[in-house]
Amino acid sequence: MSRRILITGASVAGNTSAWWLGRYGFDVTVVERSPEFRDGGQNIDIRGVGREVLHRMGLEQMAIDHGTGEEGTVWIDEQGGEVAKFVTSELGSDGPTAEMEILRGDLARLLYEPARERATFRFGDSIDRIEDGADAVSVTFTSGETEHYDAVVIAEGVGSSTRELVFPQENVPRWMDLTTAYFTIPRQADDDRMWRWYHATDGRSISLRPDTHGTTRAMLTLQQPPNGEQEWSVERQKAYLHERFLDAGWEAHRVLAAMEETKDFYFDVLRQVRMKRWSKGRVVLTGDAAWCATPLAGIGATLAVTGGYVLASELMCSSDIGQSFSAYEEAMRPMIEKGQGVPKIAPRLMNPHTRLGINLLHSVLDIASMPAIRGLATKLFANEPKTPDLSRYDELMVRNQQMDSNNQGVEIL
Repeated sequence: MSRRILITGASVAGNTSAWWLGRYGFDVTVVERSPEFRDGGQNIDIRGVGREVLHRMGLEQMAIDHGTGEEGTVWIDEQGGEVAKFVTSELGSDGPTAEMEILRGDLARLLYEPARERATFRFGDSIDRIEDGADAVSVTFTSGETEHYDAVVIAEGVGSSTRELVFPQENVPRWMDLTTAYFTIPRQADDDRMWRWYHATDGRSISLRPDTHGTTRAMLTLQQPPNGEQEWSVERQKAYLHERFLDAGWEAHRVLAAMEETKDFYFDVLRQVRMKRWSKGRVVLTGDAAWCATPLAGIGATLAVTGGYVLASELMCSSDIGQSFSAYEEAMRPMIEKGQGVPKIAPRLMNPHTRLGINLLHSVLDIASMPAIRGLATKLFANEPKTPDLSRYDELMVRNQQMDSNNQGVEIL
């Protein structure tokens, strides 16, 4: 009889875990607080080892085909003139815009559709209580039901409430002094296929990025120490952004007007999740709930798909839950620690507060974009940290390929 696994969170990390655990023959249930699958979200990219995981899933080309169509990154001045430009076709997979650039919701759905063939998804529910036992985990849902599982995987976001149930006050966040808001706005005729990045004084920036849904993805950024803004109501957050960006220039008025009508407003104060351990008994963390590196690291989605694959594979490699969790953490820790090593000064350097600072940044970017040296400059965007050795799971891949060819079903435990 296969082991029962509960995953909480149906985004990239949770769906990757569900895909692989289902593939390996586990009895998988995914619980998601939202009443239905959540599409939408901003641009993310997958590089290096993350692409290899998608390749092993047969989803690499599909992810490329569902990409945003973004052709590169351009920094602009208040009149919309180009200051520095990085074109992806000239840089290969390096650069601020990766070859595999995709919306969060589009990637999550690419993972969800095949995952639900082998896993049960429960939307509109969440975990209310967890009692970890020697032989099983007892989970009581907010719906009132109680179920027992061999293991629970917490694959929620940076502010995971389930993590706090199991690991109360163990997260020591590292605040990155950057506040961001993401939302979708109507596309205009002059919106091109580039990521346009504009800086205003006082640490403000506005970004507009293309998608393939006929809309434009907007981002507002403020470089400042945290002050609990993530806890404010949406109405107060929007009013605050209006106040701060009203005189920012460029497309500020357009973006602020569209913000009032958007259906997917997301606001957050960036902080890393710092956990000394990712597992406790039969409960384990993965994705942002375990290690959120923030978008500043540039590898969040790569970490999510890689972590989901490594965790599922280690559970398959051993019947000892504790041993599997330890092996998973040992494999992923070096990559996480390097990915979280973004210096605190980076947001300040990339979001200057004065006109002089903006001019200096533009000058540096202009030099970095020159053909003679941009190859060296773009390596900064694609500096992937030490990654897990996926060859450890090659034998599992062979066994699953043999299973498919023999049409023997999914139960292999």
